[in-house]
Amino acid sequence: MTDIRSNRFLNIITIMTIALSILLVSVFMLFFENTGRVLSAWKQGGRAMVYLNDSFTPAMLPNVKEQLISTGSIEKMVFIPKTQALERLKREIGSKTQFLSTLQENPLPDAIEITMTTHSSFDRLQKAANQIEALDIVDTIEYGQGWLGRFFKLFNLFKMTGYAMSGLFLMIALFITANTVRLTFYARQTEVEIMRLVGATDRFIKTPFYVEGLLQGFLGGVLGIAILLTGYLTLSSGISQNLGAYVYLDIHFLSWPAVAIILSSSTFLGWFGCFISLKQILRPCPVK
Repeated sequence: MTDIRSNRFLNIITIMTIALSILLVSVFMLFFENTGRVLSAWKQGGRAMVYLNDSFTPAMLPNVKEQLISTGSIEKMVFIPKTQALERLKREIGSKTQFLSTLQENPLPDAIEITMTTHSSFDRLQKAANQIEALDIVDTIEYGQGWLGRFFKLFNLFKMTGYAMSGLFLMIALFITANTVRLTFYARQTEVEIMRLVGATDRFIKTPFYVEGLLQGFLGGVLGIAILLTGYLTLSSGISQNLGAYVYLDIHFLSWPAVAIILSSSTFLGWFGCFISLKQILRPCPVK
C-alpha cells in the first residue's frame, strides 16, 4: 500500500487502463447475453404466418396441414380464416379509418399461423421458410425475414468486432500493467539488491509485486463493472420512459456468473502482467 501511494500516478493509470479494457469487454458480454436470450426465444419456436392462395377451400385444410407437417419445420399451427382475420383487423384499426367499411369483399387471404422448430442460424430458418413457401397451396410466408436477416448479420459482425477489440484492449492493459511493475521495480532496485544480499529469496521479493498486480487488476475490474452498471441504469431508465409504452424491451444486466468471470479475469490480468515483467527483469543473483 505504501508503494501504491508513493507511485500514485502510475497505479491510477494502470487501474484506469484495466477498467477501460474491462468496460469494453463487459459491453460486448452484455450485448451477447441479451441477444443470446433473443436467440433462445427463437430456439423455443419462432412464429410465422403462412398465407394460402386463392385456390384454397376449407375442405383442403387437413391436406394442407399434412403438407406443412411433412416439411419437418413446424411444431404447432393454427388456422385463421379470412373472415376472422378481417374481423380482427376491423377491431384493431376500424375506429381509425372508414376504409374497411367501404369494402365490397374480403381482400384478405386464409392463413395458418405456425410455430417453427429450432433453427441455430438465419440461413437454416430461411431454408425452412423457402421449403414451406414452395408448396403449391402456399402464396407466401411472413416470418419477419427483413429484421431477422439484419439482426443476424449485426450479431455476427458485432461478435467478430467484439472479439478483436476485446483482445486488443486486454493486450494494451497487459502491456501497461507489465511496464508499471517494471518502473516500480527499477525505483526499488537498490532495495531489492540489498534484500538479496542479506538472504531474501526471490519469492519474498516477488510477493509484494504480485499482490500489487492482483490489487490493480481487481480494482480495475470493479471500476469497469461500476461504469457499465451506471451506464446501463441510465440508458435502460431512459429507454423505458421513452419507448416503454410502445415497445417491450427485456434487457437485463450481466448475470452474477458473468460478473464473477470478469472480475476473475481482470485480477488475473494484473497478476499476469506482473509475472511477465518480473520474469524478464528479476534474474537469479550470480554466485561469487
